[in-house]
Amino acid sequence: MTKFKSGLKHFMKPFTSSSNRGNEEDDLERIAEREQKHFSFDTLVAATKNFHADTKLGEGGFGPVFKGKLDDGREIAVKKLSQNSRQGKTEFLNEAKLLARVQHRNVVNLLGYCVHGVEKLLVYEYVANESLDKNLFKSEGREKLDWKGRHDIIKGIAKGLSYLHEDAHICIIHRDIKASNILLDEKWVPKIADFGMARLYPEDQSYVNTRVAGTDGYMAPEYVMHGRLSVKADVFSFGVVVLELISGEKNSHFDRDPECRNLLEWAFKLYKKGKSLEIMESALLSSAIPDEVQLCVHIGLLCTQADPQLRPDMRRVVLTLAKRPGSLEKPTRPGYPGTRYRRSSHKPGSVSSTSETSGDFYSHTIGSTTGTDTTSASASTSAVACQLLDRHGKRPMEG
Repeated sequence: MTKFKSGLKHFMKPFTSSSNRGNEEDDLERIAEREQKHFSFDTLVAATKNFHADTKLGEGGFGPVFKGKLDDGREIAVKKLSQNSRQGKTEFLNEAKLLARVQHRNVVNLLGYCVHGVEKLLVYEYVANESLDKNLFKSEGREKLDWKGRHDIIKGIAKGLSYLHEDAHICIIHRDIKASNILLDEKWVPKIADFGMARLYPEDQSYVNTRVAGTDGYMAPEYVMHGRLSVKADVFSFGVVVLELISGEKNSHFDRDPECRNLLEWAFKLYKKGKSLEIMESALLSSAIPDEVQLCVHIGLLCTQADPQLRPDMRRVVLTLAKRPGSLEKPTRPGYPGTRYRRSSHKPGSVSSTSETSGDFYSHTIGSTTGTDTTSASASTSAVACQLLDRHGKRPMEG
C-alpha cells in the first residue's frame, strides 16, 4: 500500500501545483513520455490531411476535433487544443491526466498525445456510430437500436461505470453521464466519454471543494441542491439513461403525461400500477423480451431514488443485469431538484418498506445534440475522486 501511495504521489506530482501556470504547458509532454503514448506531429498531419476542413468532426471549448487514419489503418479522432481558450486548456489537460491510466472496453480509449511547439493534441480511437443521444432521439437513428442493442448498451454503460468507481487506479466520479456522452462504436459497444474536468485525488481524500457541474435532467437532486457528491450521483444519471433507452423519451423534455413533470415520475407511476411494459417505446415491441424490459425499468427506478443511500452501487447493478434475480426491493419515489426525502437506515440489497415524503465528446464537439442540454458550470463534464461527501451538506465552492 505504501508503494502504491508513493507511485500515485509521483504520478500526480506534475499536476498538483496550481501556482506555477507556466509548467502546465509541459504537462502533456510529461504524460506522453511517462505513458509511452507519443504520436509525432507529422503522423497526425498526414492522418488528418493537414487538419483539412473535410476531416473536421466538430469543435468544443478546448478546440477542434478531426478524424484521421493512421498508416496501419486505424481510424482516430484528434483533439487539438485551441490557443485562445483557458477553460479549454484546463479541460484538455485534465482529460489527458485522467485517461492516461484508464483502460476499459466501455470507456473511450485515449491512444496517445502529441506536443509540437505550441501545438498540443490528444489522440483517441474513432467511434463510428457517434453518440447515443444522436441515435436514440432522432428517428433515423433509433430504428437501428432494437431491444437487444439497447439492453447491451445498458449493460456496457453499467460495466464502464463500475470500473470507474471501483476498479480504476483511483475512484472516479464522472458527474455528467448522459446520452450525448455515451459513444457507440461500429459494433454498437458503448463507450463513456468526455472527462474534460477530471480531477485526481489520493485515496485518503475525504471530500473535495468543487463547483456543481452536470446536465439538467441527469443530475442527482442531493448534488444539485446541496453539493453532496458521491458515486451515487453517477448511479442516478445512469438510471435516467436506462429509462430514456427503454422509453425513447428525454427526461428533460418529457410531455407524455400532463400529470407527471418528467420521465422518472411517469415511469414510477406506471410501475406502481404494474404497467412497467407501457414505458417501452412502440418501436421495441417486436424485439423486446418482457422480463428484461421489466427488470431494466426496475433497475432504472432503483438508481433514481430520491435518497442516495437507497440507490444500488454500480457493481451490484452489473451483477443484477447478469443474473436476472427473481426479486428486488421496491423502488421509492424518484428524485429531482426540489425532492425531499426521509433519510433511512435501510441498506440497499434487502427488501424495502421505506416510505418517502414528496417528493458529448462527439455530440458535444460536433454539435449534434439538440441544444437542450445545459450545464450548471463552465464545463460539460467532470470527474473527481470518490471519497468526497460533504458531511455538512454545503454546496462545494470551486476548488
